[in-house]
Amino acid sequence: MSDDVMRQFPKRARAILGALDASAMGYVLPMLDHGYLYLAATRMSLFRSEQHWAVVFEVFGFSPRVGVPDLSVTTIDGEIDAPAWSADDRHGRHRKVQTFRPVPDGDWIDVEDPETVAAEGRLVVRGREIPLPEQGAYAAAGIDLLEARPLVFELCRYLSAMHREEVLATGAERRGNIAADMAQVMVLDDWHHPDLAGGELPGDTETFRQLAEVLATGDASIYTAPETGNTHWRNWPEGGRL
Repeated sequence: MSDDVMRQFPKRARAILGALDASAMGYVLPMLDHGYLYLAATRMSLFRSEQHWAVVFEVFGFSPRVGVPDLSVTTIDGEIDAPAWSADDRHGRHRKVQTFRPVPDGDWIDVEDPETVAAEGRLVVRGREIPLPEQGAYAAAGIDLLEARPLVFELCRYLSAMHREEVLATGAERRGNIAADMAQVMVLDDWHHPDLAGGELPGDTETFRQLAEVLATGDASIYTAPETGNTHWRNWPEGGRL
């Protein structure tokens, strides 16, 4: 974000926005088109107290390098009255990441091709068994299959469409690194996320400039969804291609 724009912000919001920019430059802020992850679903939550602020990002998807769908919950936090972050903060001093497996592996994954869904098997989501979807169910959920049989990341996207709350974090998981005195200020299922791979930072977007002010003041009405949301997986086609 330009110095001129930054100077327009109140001190607290300016420091928070600078912290989010630093986290992006340090590869701490989630990249939605990460080359190792096929994105399926995201959510963002804002928390604050009189002394602290925090942003929690939930990202559910599939990485062939991991071999099983997973949910990462990344918490970026700081003090309300802290000065702008230093270069050291880019390396994640204020980041906490937890990983969950809402969809464990099993015989639903093809043994010979672990990136493909088996013809039959037992699929469990959050401890509840659900049927493997028929081929036509993918199209109904807006997913065009790339091959004759569904790929694991396509199943993740189907589950995100049909069982979103089950593949994203529970309230306890979301608050896993949030202090008990911090209140949840806002939850967003869609927002304008910066194109980190393209060099865009949070401070370059009106969305995150408003969110920084929400965190600084606790006034959720400041956020007006000023830019078109882009967190759906269709907007990040390069994800998982490495």
